[in-house]
Amino acid sequence: MARGWESKSVEAQQDEARSASKERGKIRTPEQIEREKQRQGLLLSRSRVEQQLAAAQNSVHRGMLEKALAELDARLADLA
Repeated sequence: MARGWESKSVEAQQDEARSASKERGKIRTPEQIEREKQRQGLLLSRSRVEQQLAAAQNSVHRGMLEKALAELDARLADLA
């Protein structure tokens, strides 16, 4: 069973390497690079807020986190 999981992991890594090499060939403008950095930062923030929301028990804190999540979603939509 362990070998099956290992081979799936290797296969996934190979797929990622192929897609990464395809993306390396594309020439991106500095603006595109900056937008992608912003997008990645917003996605990371969104993930953190979602984790905090899942653990929050105080209703006031949950409300604040829900507003933050909505704001992050709006900013991501603006980038798209």
